[in-house]
Amino acid sequence: MADRPPLPPFTRETAVQKVQAAEDAWNTRDPERVALAYSEDSVWRNRGTFVTGRAAIVELLTAKWARELDYALRKDLWAFDGNRIAVRFQYECRDADGRWWRSYGNELWEFDGHGLMTRREASINDVRIEEHERRIHGPRPEAERGLSFPLR
Repeated sequence: MADRPPLPPFTRETAVQKVQAAEDAWNTRDPERVALAYSEDSVWRNRGTFVTGRAAIVELLTAKWARELDYALRKDLWAFDGNRIAVRFQYECRDADGRWWRSYGNELWEFDGHGLMTRREASINDVRIEEHERRIHGPRPEAERGLSFPLR
């Protein structure tokens, strides 16, 4: 099994790197690419949905990005300890009817010794926004990397 650095135990620097790598991957909206960061038997709670394994993760993400159009995400490190990282995030997307949404959430991540995520628990709330209220437009620009994203 190939390692997926950075590996635990995490330092502040490596935890930030892991969070940025996740943000970058999710902003590709490529379910297959995103799923490679998770162990073959990774367990997820995403809102009220529970899935296990890469194939189920790919299926969940494929359905997600089919309905969450123009998806763009920001993640910020909240805390870390050993092989665990806590993240807060925001993303914006529009639905098939053209309505825009901002979703706020928190994730708890747990990693194996190879740097693959074995557990992801996400709690997410959605807020309806108008298009002119959007703040997230595509991947994070280089000049904004490492900066915390404001709550509002």
